Amino acid sequence: MSTPRQSRVDRRRATEVRILDSARELFAEKGFERTTIRAVAASASVDPALVMQYFGSKRELFSQAVQAVSSPLTAADTDELVDQLLASLGLKLGGLPEGTLVMMRSMLTDQAAADHVRASLGRQIESVGAALPDAEDAELRAALIVTALLGVSIGHQLLGLAALREAPADRIAVLFRPAIKALAGPPG
Repeated sequence: MSTPRQSRVDRRRATEVRILDSARELFAEKGFERTTIRAVAASASVDPALVMQYFGSKRELFSQAVQAVSSPLTAADTDELVDQLLASLGLKLGGLPEGTLVMMRSMLTDQAAADHVRASLGRQIESVGAALPDAEDAELRAALIVTALLGVSIGHQLLGLAALREAPADRIAVLFRPAIKALAGPPG
């Protein structure tokens, strides 16, 4: 039985995915500045000119490598919202997507990465703020929640803080719950 031949479009898409996967790995490991087009090409087993043909520049490759889709919050009440937020933290502690690690490693040294992270966090803050009970300071509360979760993720994933790395995600969630609930609940 013969295998059907891939179309040219399918082969092109597979090559593009392979390049993006290699770029995510290298950007996550080395950051934007130390990652080269040649290294990405070698990792993807393609010619560097092909990387440039597909993406045009290192900056565009980086932009496409760090694209992330976030799921909307669907909580009916504060407890459910806290559960959803802590579940997302558990996923992050289990291992962040390469694109997210790329952004986090590069956001302090690369303006475009910082802009991308700022926009992404802004969308998360809007989403959390919209899910919070009516309050004058819903946006501030949402910003505090999002940045607190980010801080735990950075401590765990990038800094490898022993206390965070050694603790199970569910234990972190139990200890973190009162703080998130206080920020998510009505002003008191």
